[in-house]
Amino acid sequence: MVAAEPVDQVTVQVVRSMEEMARVMAIRSAVYMGEQHCPFEEEFDGNDFSATHLICHQGREPVGCLRIRYFADFAKFERLAVRNESRNAGLARRIVDAAIELCRKKGYRTLYAHSQKRLLNFWEQRGFARMQGGREFTFSDFDYVEVCLDAARHPARISLSEDPYVLIRPEGQWDVPGILEMSAARGAAPLTSAG
Repeated sequence: MVAAEPVDQVTVQVVRSMEEMARVMAIRSAVYMGEQHCPFEEEFDGNDFSATHLICHQGREPVGCLRIRYFADFAKFERLAVRNESRNAGLARRIVDAAIELCRKKGYRTLYAHSQKRLLNFWEQRGFARMQGGREFTFSDFDYVEVCLDAARHPARISLSEDPYVLIRPEGQWDVPGILEMSAARGAAPLTSAG
């Protein structure tokens, strides 16, 4: 009998439900509010519903997350968090790598983040570097530096020349048919008046 290959139990995916968002908020609360004593209003700063969130699971357990906000010429990585009991397993690396790939597929090449000074080596290992002329600053009781990555252009990045159905698929799942294109099989239906 041949032993089966071990299955990778780590997944990183785009948050698609309020339940997954609640898991992200729980992870961030544990890491930032619990461990780093960040006040609630600083951690939940009003940007969560205008961002894309990634969640990392180890098996069925949510263990890490990252928030991405998009600007005209760059994407910004924020709120990278891995639960204490799941650290040192390379999960933060996998989350950031998934975020880089997602942003590249969206056509972003310039990726930006605020690195706590003590974590600068982690970002450098992912290809980021301190920005030329980058500023040092402090918020929520930690010192930060600006880091940036000039990512390679993705060969299959999403563009306006895509099939319209590709452009309405769920974020990050542009290669999987979505619910709206499945509805096309019904064809167009005439509007009927209520009553």
